[in-house]
Amino acid sequence: MADKQRTLKAEVAFSGLGLHTGLPVELKVLPAPENHGYVFQRVDIEGQPTVKAIVENVVDTSRSTMIEKNGARVGTVEHVLSALYGLEIDNALIQIDSAETPILDGSSKLYIDAFQQVGIVDQDADREYFVVKKNISYQDEESGIEIQTFPSDHFSADVMIDYSSEILGHQYSSISSLKEYAKEVATCRTFVFFRDLEILAKKNLIKGGSLDNAIVILEKETSQEEVDRVTDLLGKPRLVAKRGVLNNVKLRFSNEPARHKLLDLIGDLALIGMPIKGKILASRPGHYSNVQFAMKIKQIIKKESEKVPEYDPNKAPLYDVMAIQKLLPHRPPFLLVDKVLSVTNKEVIALKNVTMNEPFFVGHFPEQPVMPGVLICEAMAQAGGVLALSQVPDPENYLTYFMKMDKVKFRGMVKPGDTLIFRLTLMTPIRRGIVNMKGEAFVGDNLVTEGEFMAQITK
Repeated sequence: MADKQRTLKAEVAFSGLGLHTGLPVELKVLPAPENHGYVFQRVDIEGQPTVKAIVENVVDTSRSTMIEKNGARVGTVEHVLSALYGLEIDNALIQIDSAETPILDGSSKLYIDAFQQVGIVDQDADREYFVVKKNISYQDEESGIEIQTFPSDHFSADVMIDYSSEILGHQYSSISSLKEYAKEVATCRTFVFFRDLEILAKKNLIKGGSLDNAIVILEKETSQEEVDRVTDLLGKPRLVAKRGVLNNVKLRFSNEPARHKLLDLIGDLALIGMPIKGKILASRPGHYSNVQFAMKIKQIIKKESEKVPEYDPNKAPLYDVMAIQKLLPHRPPFLLVDKVLSVTNKEVIALKNVTMNEPFFVGHFPEQPVMPGVLICEAMAQAGGVLALSQVPDPENYLTYFMKMDKVKFRGMVKPGDTLIFRLTLMTPIRRGIVNMKGEAFVGDNLVTEGEFMAQITK
């Protein structure tokens, strides 16, 4: 049985300071419909623009992960995304009134606690996974960073960090499944070396940082005067100059920094846009490498989605042209689908053989016959009609009306003798008779036309 998408039962609210901006921020996480994904909304900006939390929208990874689109910029998104991903929540609208999420206690614990308290509900749509089929690797030899993923039937991750630090040493962390996330990862706070504090302050960063939301590590013996100078510069309470962890509270785990790196990794991988079934191995990961690795996976997902449907001319079609006419009201010369090869609850694969006998070639164009792009779109819409009508028990009593097309691109010409293969895929579940589909048309191995289509099923 397929896993179902999930969202929150009700909204939850958080308030605090941005780690780097130091500004007060209110953040709400709201339930969202199926296939919505993670979307941030800047409610403090005119028009309340949104930015989808995907790798394509990442604009900065220097000290946190920042995304931007439509004039909406949001920084330090990794902690809330990590919590959502870790609890296998697929859809959420995150409303925020500032340019950075609240740092809270420096971990994802408060998010996890609130999400679990309000409750999580299953939705009707199936969850789609990126299933790792072969080893995928990202490597930066100069910095010693390497992230890999291997085939597995579920998500797991191992992280190693090494800062050549006598205090931290080599640290490892791992989870064997996301069921361990809340207990083993979510409570682990961000960390910083004392030597970096002044540098960050001079860059106008960490204004909202404190010992309540970050682990501060003093590696070398340092005079009390120097520690006082830096804390005064930051406007923070003075600390006792003692080598080691400067926080007054104990570490939550002996390897808490490594576990926080795992938290960040999961939050950044949430930007892929779908959960992973695979084993992740990461050595010395950071936000930049995490995002680069996520981009690599996203490119593979895109390539797989554009894979040309397989067509075996020796195999009998699911519907021939006579069966198609029992589903669709169209008739020659305006019936533009010759065969339906397969239909599932989400996808239809159909075919049209383009010949010189097509009546539109008489005038388009006499000396250079090319199939009009609008008719390619019509053919895709007809194939989509087969998909839509296959969802009702008595399709002969229904019609589909073409309502809208969007994001249409013509990438190649279609000429007499070509065989057009259509793939129409549902973008959202059919509701109230409204059908949203992504359409693709191929000739051979080439994508010649693509677009998004909306139709209505009417009795």
